[in-house]
Amino acid sequence: MNNQQLERMHQGKGFIAALDQSGGSTPGALEQYGIGKDQYKNDDEMFGKIHEMRTRVITASAFSSQYILGAIMFEGTMDRDINGKASAEFLWKEKGIVPFLKIDKGMEEKQDGVRIMKSLPQLKTLLDKANANGIFGTKMRSVILQANSAGIKRIVEQQFEFALRIAEAGLVPIIEPEVDIHSPDKKKAEDMLLRELLASLKKIGKDTKVMFKLSIPSQTDLYHPLMADSRVVRVLALSGGYSRDEANTLLALNKGMIASFSRALLDGLKAQMSDKEFDETLEKSIKSIYSASIT
Repeated sequence: MNNQQLERMHQGKGFIAALDQSGGSTPGALEQYGIGKDQYKNDDEMFGKIHEMRTRVITASAFSSQYILGAIMFEGTMDRDINGKASAEFLWKEKGIVPFLKIDKGMEEKQDGVRIMKSLPQLKTLLDKANANGIFGTKMRSVILQANSAGIKRIVEQQFEFALRIAEAGLVPIIEPEVDIHSPDKKKAEDMLLRELLASLKKIGKDTKVMFKLSIPSQTDLYHPLMADSRVVRVLALSGGYSRDEANTLLALNKGMIASFSRALLDGLKAQMSDKEFDETLEKSIKSIYSASIT
């Protein structure tokens, strides 16, 4: 673990950019960016297009350590270069931005009101690869759709099981049990989730470091007890389908919680924009998310 990066993630002002769309979400991300399916013939070309988009974002002057603490990458981004340097190396050495890697491979079908992650049989290989590339931490997502105590307990147990293996490999895991913002019992599900997260935190070693990425809670400042635990580096907020303005407004109410937005960060950017227009649009987005993250 890089202590300089750890200190930055724990104490720095800013937010984490989520640039980790994978196979399933890439076509939608490209469509939003103005690149339709008729503009690529296969997966290789599709991932080439999304890397071009990410490169344009990361190399923009507004994508700066002044506002951004870290960036979450898809494995395919980690495997590629940005301006002649490995992506993670470019982020840290050229931009001063801490690199994270998305490691989950999708989710199982809904059971007990939740969707747990698919198994990760190649986890050790992926973590070794992450370490070789200078990655600081990882991210893994599962989803809570209903306030089902058995399902929520199961989802948290799975997240912590993987988190401990990731921590043992010297990386900092971002635990992401997202509560669907459209859940009819969202607040109840979040209360259940917090209880399970705190119970699992108590069971891990005092020197183990973890992060959480959670839906912006219905009850303001709900997740302060997580922030108070010395094992927790940071608590992040996902936008979860809210517009950028909605997400920023709700996030600003929750002191200490910082953004880790994906779609809300990139909304409004188009491939057809001039560099000036692209940079100005991105800068406006970044500054608004930064402001909501430093309350």
